[in-house]
Amino acid sequence: MEEQRTHDPIVVGVDGSESAADAVRWAAREASVRHGRLRLVSALVVPEPNHIGNPGLGTSYKRTMTEAAETTLADAVEQARSVDPGLDVQTQLWTGFPVPVLLDESLRASLVVIGSRGLGGFSGLLAGSVAVGVAARGACPVVVVRGGGERPAGRPVVVGVDGSPLSEDALALAFEEAALHAAPLLAVHSWQEDATELSIAPLVDWEGLESQEHLLLAERLAGWSEKYPDVEVTRRVRRVGPAGELVELSRTAELVVVGSRGRGGLRGLLLGSVSHALIHHAHCPVLVARPR
Repeated sequence: MEEQRTHDPIVVGVDGSESAADAVRWAAREASVRHGRLRLVSALVVPEPNHIGNPGLGTSYKRTMTEAAETTLADAVEQARSVDPGLDVQTQLWTGFPVPVLLDESLRASLVVIGSRGLGGFSGLLAGSVAVGVAARGACPVVVVRGGGERPAGRPVVVGVDGSPLSEDALALAFEEAALHAAPLLAVHSWQEDATELSIAPLVDWEGLESQEHLLLAERLAGWSEKYPDVEVTRRVRRVGPAGELVELSRTAELVVVGSRGRGGLRGLLLGSVSHALIHHAHCPVLVARPR
């Protein structure tokens, strides 16, 4: 993470759901190992008078909602302190919708951490709208906590590498995470032969192409391995689709790190197909690198 952001807090979206509780505990462990601050944020949506959905209970309704939100934040503080009793924890209750609130918080955060589903999420909904919205537009790296948010010892940090600028940001984050948690790093570069027209496929030197892909990955890793010599790095180059490959590897990973857009991403596309697939289907937390 950039030097000027290292003293900014880790922000966590809190709404009282079990998914948010997983996010709080994950973020607390991260803040503890970084010796940083944790900022627990909740967004209170209060219907205006005469607004559809307003139950017409007057000011007492808003007071009841505010008290409930404050209790939820207090519970989240206890959850964080159960991880590290000495953790520097702040709370903030905003009036507004969750996505805009968290996007604003991301301007002053080193990391934003959210659960994959919030209150009101159906069991069949693989990722909530808040998780997707913040991961797509956050001003800092965003972690979507999936799979309970545990960090089993010995599991690798997996990073997807495709040569794009955001892929380079993902590498920086992945090496930092691996070094902080004394975890091995698995660098994955997936490419697909079906990107070539079928008419010329028989003429393609696939072995030569694969050698080039191995070289691309080695070049991308060289500088980072020098900066983090103690991180054990394994390379994996596969001629398969990157989304499916990373989702499968997430089964045995402690964290998967990707850019929000890949090499083929268009400027107007806020969330690429690979990061989108991981947010919906990964079996462990997903760290999405965001452009500054």
